[in-house]
Amino acid sequence: MAFLKRYLIAGLLVWLPLGVTIAVIKFLVDLFDRSLLLLPMQYRPEVLLGVDIPGLGILLSFLLILVTGILAANLLGSKLVKIWEAMLSRIPLVRSIYKAVKQIAEAVFGSGEQTFQNVYLIEYPRKGLWTLAFQTGKNIAEPQKKTGIADVVNLFVPTTPNPTSGFFIMADRAEIIKLDMEVDDALKMVISGGVVAPEEKQIALPLESESDSGASPRATDK
Repeated sequence: MAFLKRYLIAGLLVWLPLGVTIAVIKFLVDLFDRSLLLLPMQYRPEVLLGVDIPGLGILLSFLLILVTGILAANLLGSKLVKIWEAMLSRIPLVRSIYKAVKQIAEAVFGSGEQTFQNVYLIEYPRKGLWTLAFQTGKNIAEPQKKTGIADVVNLFVPTTPNPTSGFFIMADRAEIIKLDMEVDDALKMVISGGVVAPEEKQIALPLESESDSGASPRATDK
């Protein structure tokens, strides 16, 4: 039985990740292929080419997202986006979902001050227990005044395995530890519950000189 169990586990370790990867890719391809439904029937690939080619929706989705980004980045596009968001903000349930998803997307994919900036190691939820936290925005003037802390850091503590939910805390920079870990690597660690841990960066230390290590060794006479 031990022999059978050993090789069954070895086989699962090969097929399970592969099967999940294929299933996820197939799901994404099918999802993006649904963007072809935006095209009029006469312009769809299965009508023009007479054959259904999987994956063409990925190209269409890429172009759609790219064009949307180009339009949203210019002056006119940004005004249209603000008008659209103002309309959504008047719908009770929709505004809550849209605003939450947008803030999370900006924190994960953005590049400004509202994104996850650094990874910290903090003692949470009590002393002796450590977890990862991400530094977020820097709008902390009033908390600094109220708490009397010289340097307050805004931190988001994600939950496992869903890092889109979590807790917001403000901490004294002197009581937390900044890590060299990249934000992407930290997110992988959180999602996997610590199973996937990034390798520590190797730092080349300078060789210790003879002057630092004391007098040079000398041969002793017997």
